[in-house]
Amino acid sequence: MATPAPPIDAQAEAQAREITWHLTDEDDHGHTDNSPTVLGFWIYLMSDALIFAGLFATYGVLSTSYAGGPVPREIFALPLVALNTGLLLVSSLTFGMAMLAMEDGKLAAVRLWLAVTALFGLGFVGIELYEFATLIGEGATPQRSAFLSGFFTLVATHGLHVTAGLIWIAVMQVQLAQRGLIPDNRRRLICLSMFWHFLDIIWIGVFTFVYLFGVLR
Repeated sequence: MATPAPPIDAQAEAQAREITWHLTDEDDHGHTDNSPTVLGFWIYLMSDALIFAGLFATYGVLSTSYAGGPVPREIFALPLVALNTGLLLVSSLTFGMAMLAMEDGKLAAVRLWLAVTALFGLGFVGIELYEFATLIGEGATPQRSAFLSGFFTLVATHGLHVTAGLIWIAVMQVQLAQRGLIPDNRRRLICLSMFWHFLDIIWIGVFTFVYLFGVLR
């Protein structure tokens, strides 16, 4: 007579399921950048790039419509804008340091570099607001000419994106403090990194096409 198979131990089965779940989680942890979230964010960035392309094209059409108002070389303070550009470029570097720290699993270093990035971003927004206030105080308002309307629209749209990035960094600081470098937070950091570097690239275009060419024209 055959001996009946021993009953399955429920506790051992539960432990096996837990081990399998951890292995799966670690596999996802190592392939965070291939998640649908990151792919979807790439699609968003492409749509945002189209918005900026439209703004650049509009500015290109309006950039010589001064209506008797000030021309770029009369109102643009190139050294100040160069300083602002340097702040944003350095912030991109510090964000890269945060991502390297994330790969090493160093939570404290990630939060530190994010804080440094936010400080540079705040400096960028502060200088931009100062520039706008100075131009408006001198009478160079968006209503003064089509050139100034295109200028304020393009530069302010980028500034609003940087402000949104700063808010996102603040939210990530809270999430990292509460939950650490879990896979979800890693995916969010990757998306935020893509967003921040995207803004850096857009600003290089603004600095070259709007400010530099405007002063040299």
